[in-house]
Amino acid sequence: MSEEVLINITPPETRVAVIENGVVQEIIIERAERCGLVGNIYKGRVCRVLPGMQAAFVDIGLERAAFLHASDIHAACGPNGAQIYELVHEGDLIVVQVVKDPLGTKGARLTTNISIASRYLVYMPKVATTGVSQKIEDEEERRRLREILQRQVEREGIEGGFIARTAAEGVGEEAIEKEVAFLRKLWTGIRERCANTSRIALIHDDLPLALRALRDLVTPEVERIRIDSRTMVEKALDFASSYIPDIAPRIEHYQGERPLFDLYGVEEEIRKALQRKVALKSGGHLVIDQTEAMTTIDVNTGAFVGHRNLEETIFKTNLEAAQAICRQLRLRNLGGIIIIDFIDMTEEEHKRQVLRALEKCLARDHAKTQISEVSSLGLVEMTRKRTRESLEHILCEPCPCCGGRGSIKTAQTTCYEIFREILRESRQFEVKTFLVLASPEVVDRLLDEESAHLAELEEFIGRPIKLQAEALYTQEQYDIVLI
Repeated sequence: MSEEVLINITPPETRVAVIENGVVQEIIIERAERCGLVGNIYKGRVCRVLPGMQAAFVDIGLERAAFLHASDIHAACGPNGAQIYELVHEGDLIVVQVVKDPLGTKGARLTTNISIASRYLVYMPKVATTGVSQKIEDEEERRRLREILQRQVEREGIEGGFIARTAAEGVGEEAIEKEVAFLRKLWTGIRERCANTSRIALIHDDLPLALRALRDLVTPEVERIRIDSRTMVEKALDFASSYIPDIAPRIEHYQGERPLFDLYGVEEEIRKALQRKVALKSGGHLVIDQTEAMTTIDVNTGAFVGHRNLEETIFKTNLEAAQAICRQLRLRNLGGIIIIDFIDMTEEEHKRQVLRALEKCLARDHAKTQISEVSSLGLVEMTRKRTRESLEHILCEPCPCCGGRGSIKTAQTTCYEIFREILRESRQFEVKTFLVLASPEVVDRLLDEESAHLAELEEFIGRPIKLQAEALYTQEQYDIVLI
């Protein structure tokens, strides 16, 4: 499989796209005014302790206080199962790390279990354990990496532990030793800044998106890394030469007249990723709805009628949908609880194959996922780790007309609300005339389809009702002026 990483740089935002076999699989966008915070280390002040939630709110200098749960506080601070009020107190200064960006109305999620990532390793200064990424499946390679890390820890007397990342597979011991030394030096600097800081402050911020992409997204399968900014190309080459020398030859400066994202069709994919409906090649389609609590994905056969029988048609649609769903999860960065409503299958073997196809496609996902079996209702429940906002939340805002509901009241509904309000006010106030201000659609309906009802209401209340169209009113808005 051939892969490319595209990096588009403009002053207000950085965009990264991952291309696999010519198809856009992942898009990450970070804006200058709202950079990602995951990985940043702060010295914060506990501003509120909530025993009922076993949590505390910590001021780290952001617009909203960040959230710290008792389970995310390092065990050395107290025994397992200790109450939050035994671990932290209001006014305490503590060192914390962001594990989840602020999402919607929620503040950032914090931990005191600090971890620092490099190309091949994650260093955890407060956790004395050595591990290997679950995505490295070869047992012999897992054992080799674990032995290298254990030798390093014992020989150097290192506090804490390391986890070998997926990119460490097949990497020599010398390269891993260099990263261990680099991470230890970085942690020493962080610890010194923490000791010398007696106020709320940012202690360590993670790399900018373009360099994080080099560290986290570039695998051996990536053939080219194309960047459309000369300045960022120079920074990327310096970074790669120092920390990831093997990828430096793959970095190139894109200088074409056509915008980089247009060349690969990324702009069109972004546009499609903001729509509810996703077409499948067979003629079927997905309907994706993102809500506060969860994301639901409905699979439909649509125009696909198959060639043999109904069960075979459903099976083929579900198989294609499983692959499309995995791509959409990465493309839209959907996280949290995800409910997939596959078309009901009667054969157990078909259910197993669809589930296996889903698991196989998700194996390439950078985010951690968990999948349940197909339920009796034909639903698959899964979770996908969410650390940053979805593509829709970054690029869009709730509709001012419907408030994010996705629908608005019909003109007929608004007309009947106006009738009820006039009737209510006619009984409360002594007025000569009622003036209704409403959208042109509502006024047109009052003068046409609802004209008979309007006349009946005028006769019933014994007062005239005048209408005035307001172009700036939405279909749900209206005002009744008493004259």
